[in-house]
Amino acid sequence: MLAMKDKPWLLLFGLLAALSCLASFADAAYPYYGTKIGALTRLHHGVSGDVYAVDSRTIFIKKFNYDGEAPAAYFYVGNTARPSNEGAARLRDERGGTASLTRRYRNKDVTLSLPEGKTLRDIKWFSVWCDEFAVNFGDVSIPANLDFPRPQKINALRGVHGVSSDNIVIVDAQTLLVPNFSYDGEAPDAKFWVGRGQRPTSEGLRIPDENGKENPLRRYERKTIVLTLPEDLTIFDIGHFGVWCEAFTVDFGHVRLPEGLNVPPSLKMLGISPQSKLNCEVLYDDLAFEVRWAVAGESIVVQLVAKLEPNHYMSFGISPSKNISQMIGADAVVAWVDPQTGNGFATDYFLEGKAQCSGGRGACPDTKIQEKTNSIRLLNAAMVNGYSIVTYQRSLAATDRLDLPISITEAESVVWAIGPLNDYREVSFHTFYNKHLHNIEFGRQPKWNCPLPEGARPGSNSSEQEDSAPAAQSSTGGAGYPPAGRPNVEPEEEFYENRAEALHRQPPQRRQETAIITQRRPVPTPKPVNSNGAWDIPAIQCHEPEDGVFYAQMGPTGGKHGYPAITGHVGWGISWYINGLLIPEIHVVRGRTYTFVVEGGNNPDIPAKYHPFYISDDPVGGYEHKREEEKKAVRIYAGVHRSRSGQVTPTGVGRLCNWTPDVEGPPADDYQSFGAYQRTLTLKCDAGEPGVISWKPDRSTPDTVYYHCFTHRYLGWKIHVHDACDSEAGGLKGSASERHEIRLPAAAEATSAEPAPVHEDYAGEASVRHETKMASALLRLSRRA
Repeated sequence: MLAMKDKPWLLLFGLLAALSCLASFADAAYPYYGTKIGALTRLHHGVSGDVYAVDSRTIFIKKFNYDGEAPAAYFYVGNTARPSNEGAARLRDERGGTASLTRRYRNKDVTLSLPEGKTLRDIKWFSVWCDEFAVNFGDVSIPANLDFPRPQKINALRGVHGVSSDNIVIVDAQTLLVPNFSYDGEAPDAKFWVGRGQRPTSEGLRIPDENGKENPLRRYERKTIVLTLPEDLTIFDIGHFGVWCEAFTVDFGHVRLPEGLNVPPSLKMLGISPQSKLNCEVLYDDLAFEVRWAVAGESIVVQLVAKLEPNHYMSFGISPSKNISQMIGADAVVAWVDPQTGNGFATDYFLEGKAQCSGGRGACPDTKIQEKTNSIRLLNAAMVNGYSIVTYQRSLAATDRLDLPISITEAESVVWAIGPLNDYREVSFHTFYNKHLHNIEFGRQPKWNCPLPEGARPGSNSSEQEDSAPAAQSSTGGAGYPPAGRPNVEPEEEFYENRAEALHRQPPQRRQETAIITQRRPVPTPKPVNSNGAWDIPAIQCHEPEDGVFYAQMGPTGGKHGYPAITGHVGWGISWYINGLLIPEIHVVRGRTYTFVVEGGNNPDIPAKYHPFYISDDPVGGYEHKREEEKKAVRIYAGVHRSRSGQVTPTGVGRLCNWTPDVEGPPADDYQSFGAYQRTLTLKCDAGEPGVISWKPDRSTPDTVYYHCFTHRYLGWKIHVHDACDSEAGGLKGSASERHEIRLPAAAEATSAEPAPVHEDYAGEASVRHETKMASALLRLSRRA
């Protein structure tokens, strides 16, 4: 990476904006390349040129000359008294290459970056040096007191119509960073405005917004934006910046720009196209999921772009292993854009485990594990033509124990995922994600391996005919993308409930295809029973089962026709199955005793295998990790023991049994009924014994309570409590055909014997008796149809 390495905000410009053409406001400032260090001494092979400090880590050579005839010439910097390759550092050339300088330079402008960890304060000279003959072809001394350019912070905006910001940063001679900008959006013709002098007037000039538009400003609420001065206009030409109502000539708020700011030149002033120095890789072509990045000094600027469904996130991160794209232990960023407000979010996550975040365990935001550990800085976000675009910055180094460093000298294994957000605006189970190893060289020479926006073409540097690709214009209005190569994507066995979905799920409508037509397996359109798209799950009526025994086990949520459609909430991909049914509504009678045989897992050290069952008046669940004030508002009716000190301990704990989908079968979305889907599930149980809960609802029990997981949110559903049960009047909810569709385990097909009482069956007997008992309960349920 070249000059861009010390300019994260310039990189952001390259990632986010394509400038609209404007008439020049004034003659361009004098040619500006930074602070001049001096001219190269003319010693051998025609070496010459003027050397400038662009910033702390970037050198610019104006009109560099070299005949290209030496066998092993390189750019070097060092801190010895005179140039030598002993203890010196070799620089990459202007293309990022490491080979010797064998081509000819004739009045070429060259931009070079210092090695990682070094600044101009650490070196005393720059030289063109021949390794083979140990000869200095030309050099320049670096003064110890060199005042190199750097971004400068000025005052904050304060004004009418809610105009405010944090202190504005002059990133370079053409770029302004406005952190946490706010404006109420109520004026008819507000524009970003610059001009000569200390105050705005109608003689000033509007400048494009962060998306390159000149439209009246919309509402902003603490949004960080990057603005670029048009054409050749620089900060040296203007005296103020602010928000101005052009129609009514009213100043909504402005700041003065101090004279003589020692800031870096822009890339454009150095003759570098920002669009030619960006990286891009396709992560998942079906949803146009791309990652774009550029290394910026000691940090990296990343942009994620995807065609997401509403209320979905995209995530990207670093694997803990360089040889495996491994989710567990990964350091990831979860990003999304709210389509209603346009507000963007980028949150630092640590994937401690496979389960939903609960008590700092599972897939959690860093700040849920340890305070002040969010290492992600959101730079910008937009929703353009249906594409979610989020740009953020993070340090290359690990800034806390929950972070992983990003290497720029060797490839990193990465992980990515796309899925729905839950009601807490946190990640739910991921619908799409990578299984196979996916490597990215973050420090490579810039390369654009993504589709180009329609109408775009690769750019080139006229002097060298270098191939490069422009930044995608989707963030500034590009209509679509031609298809790119589809990555090799398969799910790993991270969430058993989604293996089949991730393998076979039909993707949403693809991007416009202009070059390659990809064949796809046809998928039938589901025809759910209910109008809201939910399967019709037969309720368990108040007169069944006859012995009042319920079996609570874990299983998949059933895709879009299951848990989310039934409850209206996003689950984690797993949910309770009661007597083989996916979160059925249960009807019970006051005064009758019910028994729940619980098999939700008993290993508290693995959150994904620990789901204590309990009943309360709380529709959310996850009591253990609620705040104390939330706990006080919850009444628990079964499944816990409360000590004299008030400590609540779950008692509905037993071995783990999962209803597991067939990985080779179609996804859950393809099934027209739950019964058809349920026949494809296989019950798999760990060794051990279940837990048992007894519950007798009484007159103090509300008419509606809920069964849930003690440690995780949204895994269960409703229990309706009645004063009496009229079996004939109540009937059976759901059709007979639906009930006959419920598949029975093999043991149920072999026997119809009534099960033994619970206390006998679970006094240490073989687990096969449980399978028979489970089958019998289902058989009774089926026969009643």
